[in-house]
Amino acid sequence: MRILDTIDDALIQELRQKQDFFWLDLSAPTREQVEQLGSLLGLHPLAVDDSVRFGQRPKLDTYGDTALLVLEGGVGSQPEDRNPHPLEEVHCHLSGDYIVTLHQNPYAELDELKAQFSHTSPTKTERYYLYKVVDVVVDSFFPMLADLDEEINDLEDAIVSGAGRRELEETFRLKRLLLQLRKAVVPMRDVFAREIEVIADLAGLEADSHDYFRDVYDHLIRITDELDSYHEMVASCTDLYLSTVANKQGETSKQLAIIASIFLPLSFLTGFFGMNFSWEVGHVLIGPWAFFFLGIGTMAVSAGLMWWWFHRKGWTGNDG
Repeated sequence: MRILDTIDDALIQELRQKQDFFWLDLSAPTREQVEQLGSLLGLHPLAVDDSVRFGQRPKLDTYGDTALLVLEGGVGSQPEDRNPHPLEEVHCHLSGDYIVTLHQNPYAELDELKAQFSHTSPTKTERYYLYKVVDVVVDSFFPMLADLDEEINDLEDAIVSGAGRRELEETFRLKRLLLQLRKAVVPMRDVFAREIEVIADLAGLEADSHDYFRDVYDHLIRITDELDSYHEMVASCTDLYLSTVANKQGETSKQLAIIASIFLPLSFLTGFFGMNFSWEVGHVLIGPWAFFFLGIGTMAVSAGLMWWWFHRKGWTGNDG
């Protein structure tokens, strides 16, 4: 199989005349380049129009002996919260003579696959090469899922250590990311569930095992299941955050209640002595020691007794 990264009219026509299977991979194609490919390869006008305007939903459209398969691939980043571009849309024009992949940004997974094909002998069938291109795009989600698993575990630990605004923002960010990934994966799963045989039976493809594309379908099911489980984990993080915040508020309320309870008898004593101050000065609080023992002493004893009672009940400790 020949691998091309530029549009060479003469070479492409020669390969088609010789019926040599080739793979053309273009990054950030212009409208003129897509229309040039349409004329050169005889692509259907609707397929050309779809590839001119990116932003398509994952789908499979067949046009006689050719097909347009729109895929979404994952774009890894460390850390994920610094990744403004988690998905890459890949348009695959499929035929028995060629594979054409178009994407707006350089895609490392396809570059690695081209290098792999360049260092291996061309002993595989055309259907196998088509499967590998599709499979590498689909499997690009697995590294992202591994990163998400670590992020969710770290988020849970951070929430338990002390839930704050940063943890809440991280929870909602993960929810949005998981929803975005699921919107990309589920349509691809549905395409391979309904029309898996259409890809394998394109006219001109050398006959080979249909299990290749069933393997892609199995991977998509696995990715979808993992996304659903991660969504449930993030939802549990939200519940954990709310529970942690409620526990903090309860602890604060308990501390304030203890302070208020301690000051309740103190307020009573100061009020009692204040209302009867003139009588006490003439009959009870005679001399400085009487003031310290009866005035300050009773307040200190009442505060100490209240604290001892709360400590005995276990109210002064930390619930955590």
